[in-house]
Amino acid sequence: MDSTEIYNDDKIQRIIELYKKNRQRDKINYQKRKDNPEFIIQNRLRAKTHYETVYKEKKKDNYEKNKELLQTKALFRYYKKNDKVEAFQKKYPNKYKLLQDHGAIVSVSPSGETV
Repeated sequence: MDSTEIYNDDKIQRIIELYKKNRQRDKINYQKRKDNPEFIIQNRLRAKTHYETVYKEKKKDNYEKNKELLQTKALFRYYKKNDKVEAFQKKYPNKYKLLQDHGAIVSVSPSGETV
């Protein structure tokens, strides 16, 4: 197809119908194959390979990028669980500010509860 080709309503409808038929055919084929032990093994191998090569690195990079924020949130949850939010605010003002900047904390009432 040429990129300058103009589509009329008939062509658009035809493309949509072909797409729907292909999706239906693929769905039927998958329903037939999904219980096949050979297909299950292949699919698990593909998923494992994807996890080990691509996904694991993405998760690691994302954690490294947000490491300080995640650790600060965990520390804040500890102080909140023990009803020592004010102590957290006094001891770690930079971390408290970081949580406020990221929207994890809106404000603290005088009784120490986050709102």
